[in-house]
Formats: sequence, C-alpha cells, structure tokens
Amino acid sequence: MAKRDYYEVLGVSRNASQEEIKRAYRQLARRLHPDANPGDPTAEERFKELNEAYEVLSDPEKRARYDQLGTADPRATAGFGADFGGFPGFGGFDEIFDMFFGGGAQRRPGPERGPDLRVDLTVDLDEVLTGAEKEVRVVREEVCPRCHGNQAEPGTRLEVCPLCRGRGQVEQIRDTLLGRLRQVETCPRCQGSGRWIETPCRQCRGRGQVRMERKIAVRVPPGVNDATRLRLQGEGGAGRRGGPPGDLIVFVHVREHPRFRREGEDLWVDVPIGFAQAALGADITVEGLGGERETVQIPPGTQPGTVFKIPRLGLPRLGGQGRGALNVRVGLEVPTHLTPKEREWLRHWAELRQEPVHGEERGLFRKMKDVLGGR
Repeated sequence: MAKRDYYEVLGVSRNASQEEIKRAYRQLARRLHPDANPGDPTAEERFKELNEAYEVLSDPEKRARYDQLGTADPRATAGFGADFGGFPGFGGFDEIFDMFFGGGAQRRPGPERGPDLRVDLTVDLDEVLTGAEKEVRVVREEVCPRCHGNQAEPGTRLEVCPLCRGRGQVEQIRDTLLGRLRQVETCPRCQGSGRWIETPCRQCRGRGQVRMERKIAVRVPPGVNDATRLRLQGEGGAGRRGGPPGDLIVFVHVREHPRFRREGEDLWVDVPIGFAQAALGADITVEGLGGERETVQIPPGTQPGTVFKIPRLGLPRLGGQGRGALNVRVGLEVPTHLTPKEREWLRHWAELRQEPVHGEERGLFRKMKDVLGGR
C-alpha cells in the first residue's frame, strides 16, 4: 500500500515552519499514542506512521530530499524509485551508471538555506491608521559565535574523516539479480562534510549553531489587516554549510477597538442623539479615529439607525492611495433621569400624540378639563 504524504500525516502545509511541524506532532502524538487508544488495532500503525513523518520533516536535509524526490531515502534519485524495471535492489540511475561504468557521483552536500520562522504580532486599530514601529521576540538558530559555524573548538584542527577519507561519501557493494552493484552513499560518520571534528566546540557542542533569543524591529505599514503577512528577509533560522539564513514571517492581528468597528478600509461608529435633535434636526460634531472632527447635519425626522457617510475618515488602503469612509450610525438616546418639569412636559407631549404612557391616569390637560367642567 502506498504511503501517505508526510505533510498530510502531520496535517501541515508544505511551507510549514519547523515550529509548526513540532507543534502538530506533539498534538497528534498525544492523541494517537497506543496507550491513549486501547482496543484500537490500528493505533500502533498510525503512531509509527506519525513518527516516521516527523523524523523526516523535522530534519532539514531529509525534508529537502523528500520535497524534491518524494522520499527521504538518500539512495533515491529523481525520476527513479527504489525498484527499477521490476528488479529489487536498484536505487536509481546513479547505481546503474556505477555498475556499468564504475566511478560514481561523489557529491557533497552544498550550502543549505535556513528555515523560515513565524511570529505573531498584534496591533491596535490606531496603529493601523498611522503605521507603527513594533518589536518582536524571536528564538532562532544562529551561527555559533565561538566557532563561527565550523563546529570545532577554537585552536583545534579539523581532521579528515577517517571513514570516507575526506570524500564525504562511502562505497557499498550489494548483490542484485544482475550481479554485484556498487553504491555510493553519504558518509554516516561525517554526514557528507568530509571532516572529522575531534574536539567539538564547547558552546554549540559541534553543531555549528546555537539557539538565541533576539528582539527584532518590525515596520508595520498603515492599512494592515488580519490577513497581512510581513516578510523580513534574512531574519529566520541560520543556514547550514555556509547557506543563507531564512526569513521571518510576521503574522499580523488587529485588536478590536472599544468604539470603532472595521469593515475593510471603512470604519463604523455609533453616535447617540436626543429625541429633540432627531425630530427637529441638528448639527452634531463627530470625532474620527485619528482625532479629526467633522460636522454632520441631522435632518428633521431622522430615524434611529440612519447612517451618514463621511469620506476619507476611514483607514488607509494597504500599499495604495486614499482612505476609506467613516460611517456614522445615529441612535436615539433616551434619558433615564427626568426632573418633575421634564416629566410633566413629556406627559403633555404623549397626550398630544395620543400615546399611552405609564404614570398618572390623567394628564395636565385632562385635569384642567375636569376643573372647568368639561368632562
């Protein structure tokens, strides 16, 4: 049965960072462990599949080989599988070439670009309006400052690997149906570098890299939103064997504002007005997100929920020109504390409008009619 795609097994995308891969593995390992699934005959097989996928994708070299060839087997060659022509034991074109012509491709691993890293950054809506300079903390692999990446303790020498004699590869002989086959593989002792480190660097323990925490300045442009991704070139993990560092991908999130609501480049705000202002009309002053003040004309008879649009008081367009609009939605402000005089006038108004209200059964006009005998 064909193996499932390793990225599918871990549930991550092909451009997932090492941190995302590690996080996905930990979550699935807790869920798929055989001890957590007693009685499930497939649990052990699924757990093995998960570990196999993580072993490949967590190793930059194996992952690169898997992305290119669809397998992490170092014997595989693009265009050929582990079996060739129905005869097991053939690892690819290089092996067939070696069998007939001798020699063998003796390629050492070259420079490898460092991994891209992800960091999340939350900004306020005010910073979306103006842009901002922010600072993020990143934990990343960097070139060891003690050995400068050559993995050996300063003052000691790098020796030639005694197993491959500096070639970075070793030769193996295998018996196949067509006879003996000579196969060239990456040296398991020096991992293809051709060097043997007798005294590893004390700081990085022979890795050539150290884990460091850095504070990095991020320029947030005006108009960003929750879908914005900012790429900082060269701020990711360190490369290997002289390769360039990866990039830092900043995932932007915008914090909700207590007063303004965002829809794209437009802003919405609710403004309460009094009953008299809505009925008779008025001019009200509205303050935008940036402190700008604009006068809005409320025509007589304005109903609650009416929206007035103020152009160019919204948010700037990301990477573009101009700004969105500020949408002012008016609501009716009902007083909660009335003076006796205000209460009497409102009853008078209700009686004129023939609107039943709570309170005394008879209003001012009804009392006057009773006194004058106009029942």
